[in-house]
Amino acid sequence: MATRKYTVTLPEDLAEEIRRDVGPGGFSAYVSHAIRRQREQDRLGELVAFLETEHGPVTDAELAAAEAERRDSERFFVERQPQSGRDVPLAG
Repeated sequence: MATRKYTVTLPEDLAEEIRRDVGPGGFSAYVSHAIRRQREQDRLGELVAFLETEHGPVTDAELAAAEAERRDSERFFVERQPQSGRDVPLAG
């Protein structure tokens, strides 16, 4: 992927915190990832606005149903994860 240098201004404390966390050479990758994620969020926001224009706003009941489904899905995957010491073959 082609890259190009850009100049941006960031709060110094934030930039230095990121540099400490990601180490040498990781700053640009971190910022690129953050920008890519923000673009995804922006696009999702645009999609939600479009869908609400087409179909009306999401109701409280629909939000509650979606949240219940999310919790069920999360529980399903948590329960499938092997527990420490469980599902491990015994040496023999």
